[in-house]
Amino acid sequence: MTNLHGKVALVTGAASGLGAAAAWALAQAGAAVLLTDRDLAGEEVAGAMADKGLKAAFRLHDVTSEADWAAAVEHAISDFGRLDILVNNAGISGGRHELLDHSLEAWRTILSVNLDGVFLGLRHAGPRIAAAGGGSVINVSSILGKVGMPGAAAYCASKGGVTLLTKAAALEWAPHNIRVNSLHPGFIDTPLVSNALAARDDGNEVRVALMAAHPMARFGLPREIGEAVLFLASDASSFMTGAELVVDGGYTAQ
Repeated sequence: MTNLHGKVALVTGAASGLGAAAAWALAQAGAAVLLTDRDLAGEEVAGAMADKGLKAAFRLHDVTSEADWAAAVEHAISDFGRLDILVNNAGISGGRHELLDHSLEAWRTILSVNLDGVFLGLRHAGPRIAAAGGGSVINVSSILGKVGMPGAAAYCASKGGVTLLTKAAALEWAPHNIRVNSLHPGFIDTPLVSNALAARDDGNEVRVALMAAHPMARFGLPREIGEAVLFLASDASSFMTGAELVVDGGYTAQ
C-alpha cells in the first residue's frame, strides 16, 4: 500500500530535518523526488540518496517567490516527467515575539514562508497533479496549528491557517482525485527546534520542560514524521482527505 514506484514527489524545505526525512521515506518507497530548499545543503541530501540508487534531484527554491514555485514545478516535470505528490514542508519558527511589541515586519516574514508558501505550492503544483490524474498533497502544519503558545502568535496563526487552507483545498480538489491533508508534528529533534532553543538564554531549561510536556517524555524523531508523510502520500491513506494527522507524542491529548 505504500509502494510509490512510478510516482513523482516535490518536497520543500528538504535540506534537513523533516523535509529531508520525508524525501528519504518517499524515495525509499520508490518515488522520484525533487528536493527543494534555499539551503544548498539539499544538494548533499539528494546526492546521498542518488548514491543509494534512489531517484532524487535538488533545486534552489524560495517558497515565498511565485517565480521560484513555477520553476520548481517545471523542474519536477522536466526531470521526472510528471508530478503526483507535493509536500509543503518549508517553514520557519521566526523566533519569540511578544504581541505587545510584535513588529509587522516579523509577522509578515513568518506568514509569508509558512502560509503564503503553502498557498503558492497549491496554486502551482495543483494543476500539474490534476493533469497527472490526481495525487496527494501533504501540508506540514504543527501542533501549534491546533493549540496556542505564548510568544509564537505569528507561528500559530500561520500554522492554523495551513490547517484550514488544507480543508478548503481538500473540498475543492476531491473531484480532481487530489487528496489534501495536514500533518501536525509535535516537537521534533530537528535543526529548527534546536536553533530556536539555542537562541534563548534559558534554552536548556525550556528543552527539558518541552520534553516533559509530551506524555511520551521525549521529542519526536524526523524519521517518525517521514513515515507519516509516506502514509499520507500513499494508497495506505486512500480514504483520507481534509484530515489532520497529529504525530506529537500525546502533547495535544492533554
